[in-house]
Amino acid sequence: MKPNSLLQLNGLILGAVLSLHAAADPEPIVVCYPGGPVNEADANTAMEAMLRVIEKAGEWPAHRFNSFFTADPAQCKTLMTQKKPAFAITSLGLFLEQREPLSLDAIVQPRMKGATSERYHLMVQKGHYSSVASLQGKLVGGTVFEEPDFLQKIVFKGTLAPTTFFHLAPSRQAIKALRSLDKGELDAVLLNGQQFDALPSLPLKSSLEAVFTSDVVPLMGLIANRNLSSAEDRTHFAKALEAMCLDSEGKKLCELFGIDAFVAVDKGAIDAAIALWKKGH
Repeated sequence: MKPNSLLQLNGLILGAVLSLHAAADPEPIVVCYPGGPVNEADANTAMEAMLRVIEKAGEWPAHRFNSFFTADPAQCKTLMTQKKPAFAITSLGLFLEQREPLSLDAIVQPRMKGATSERYHLMVQKGHYSSVASLQGKLVGGTVFEEPDFLQKIVFKGTLAPTTFFHLAPSRQAIKALRSLDKGELDAVLLNGQQFDALPSLPLKSSLEAVFTSDVVPLMGLIANRNLSSAEDRTHFAKALEAMCLDSEGKKLCELFGIDAFVAVDKGAIDAAIALWKKGH
């Protein structure tokens, strides 16, 4: 066999081996969405579709990544430890809790309805309660109680601990909690920004009002483990994710999730959240 032919053959064999290795060992992307009605199988299907678009945008081979989704914060921590992902998509609360032990950095945020932040709202039937203080010991529902430390330190800025201040009635669906509030079965419901924005479309009989509205809270998106990714890796993945909503298939997925675009993280907003979290220790 001629030298050039031998080199070509070796190159083909090496390429095949690398392709097999990539297919056998895709890089894990852990996705954590605490609370809510999200079905794990459906979420993983949607995430796998999203990853195919990201791979195309980043010019990676197909199936370079695969997703591991959970709505359980405890399971998320287990996956982060066991799978050791270089990249993950988590809630702000999980990022803040795991930031120091896992050397995490926030890389990209979603922009939704023109904003990269949201506010939380404590809703009551109009005229029934006048303040948060008047709800002490009352029955409060919602989907957002999976992360009590986040609510205490970030949403309520250390002024109260929801698990002891309220009598909680967690729900997997915001609409179910709001219907219970509408019937007078609950005294209040705590909503995140997306849930609050959906209120006008709901057929509720009672007029609702907010007795508490939080300061702005940054939306969380892509995070990276500094010890498991290089600066080049982080830039590459961020650019691929930022390009996702511009892709024809990616745009459909972004619209499905209510996302306008993925943008570089607002460092000032994240740093302010980190400071609040530390203050709450």
